[in-house]
Amino acid sequence: MIVSTRGRYALRVLVDMAEHPEEERIPLKEIAERQGISQKYIEAIMTTLSKAGFVDGVHGKGGGYRLNRVLSEYKIGDILRLTEGTLAPVACLEKDAERCPRKDTCKTLSMWNKLDKLIESYLDSISIADLINQ
Repeated sequence: MIVSTRGRYALRVLVDMAEHPEEERIPLKEIAERQGISQKYIEAIMTTLSKAGFVDGVHGKGGGYRLNRVLSEYKIGDILRLTEGTLAPVACLEKDAERCPRKDTCKTLSMWNKLDKLIESYLDSISIADLINQ
């Protein structure tokens, strides 16, 4: 599994928002400037996060985004599954993957399954709060 810029930037944006809780709503322009990420790219990420219920957004003058949960409820695994689509280390373990014709005889499948569980368990054990407090 390789995490794309979309997943990494989503985490950076959420951490940035968590580090500025005093602001009612944070304009994307401010996040973009602090993080060195294009505002257009952040807009696409925020649309995904907003539709999934991770953030609340208000458009127009005085608008911006804000976190809508306790920081410990933002699990890294959930965020990466949303932005990446999968955390599977190999294609045959992805959700809705075609059944591999070698599944019944594959000597490596159990190893990949175990790695998949380790990745998911580890990323689901870390929250935005943990990243802020490390």
